[in-house]
Amino acid sequence: MKGLRFILLLSCTLLVTRLTLAQFLVPSDTLNKNRVIGVSVAGGTAWAGSISALYFVWYKDFPKTGFHVFDDSREWQQMDKIGHHYAAFHFGRFVGDLYEWSGLDHKKASIIGAGFSIGYMTTFEFLDATNEQWGFSWSDIAYNTLGTATYWTQEYFWNKQYVQFKFSAHLTDLAQYRPNVLGNDFASRILKDYNGQTYWMSFNPVHWFKKDSKIPEWINLSFGYSINNQLIGDGGTYIITDGTTQLNFTPYRQFFFSFDINFEAIPTDRPWLKTIFRGLNYIKVPFPALEFSQGKVGFRPLYF
Repeated sequence: MKGLRFILLLSCTLLVTRLTLAQFLVPSDTLNKNRVIGVSVAGGTAWAGSISALYFVWYKDFPKTGFHVFDDSREWQQMDKIGHHYAAFHFGRFVGDLYEWSGLDHKKASIIGAGFSIGYMTTFEFLDATNEQWGFSWSDIAYNTLGTATYWTQEYFWNKQYVQFKFSAHLTDLAQYRPNVLGNDFASRILKDYNGQTYWMSFNPVHWFKKDSKIPEWINLSFGYSINNQLIGDGGTYIITDGTTQLNFTPYRQFFFSFDINFEAIPTDRPWLKTIFRGLNYIKVPFPALEFSQGKVGFRPLYF
């Protein structure tokens, strides 16, 4: 369940910080040393502070052991791994945006953003490496790297994020059977229950090839991935027996096709509105969706 930490940190750190900076997030046309220093100091402080806080809030009370490696690549049908990809992508982009706002060339800013993302996300692995219940995960490192690379390649070579990655979540009835694992209140269920989470890849292929298309650039296609009926990490069937009644939960993967809105492509000259649009792009907009799972095709009138 390690992936939930990154969603929580992303929501609390990135979105709040963006709204705080909204009133002066107008990019500098030239290198602004004061901004570069300020961003660097703030980034280093946030890095150290958030890791320290997480240690005392999350890790401190867990049994410790020596540095060890743990293979969790098959748990939760890779939902937590995709969470690593999502977090690394947005951490890198957030930091890169701040350095570009400070007046750095977008290529240099993207390199710094990518380095920050890799370094920050790897810090979690060293915390996990001495935790008895987890361990250093090479699969986490792989997805962290992939998420960072997905941001960096688009930013460095094209100075535009043609493909974006988003998140959506809803409550499921499964949490009641394992509330200690899947959550026992609204916030914890949203963060812990992978069955209600969906990660999306959102893009507009028309404008890749035809810039003057009549289809608005802010209308995107979106492909999503989720799971259902999974109550234990290893993916096996979970059985609950209550008297004469037996409930069997056999997990399966879900794939979705839907539409989405790219808020950043909506034209506006107001910096504060651009900041809000940028923040909204972390989340997938609810739309009707086709679901492909268990060899069948289903229709969701409104899926989030």
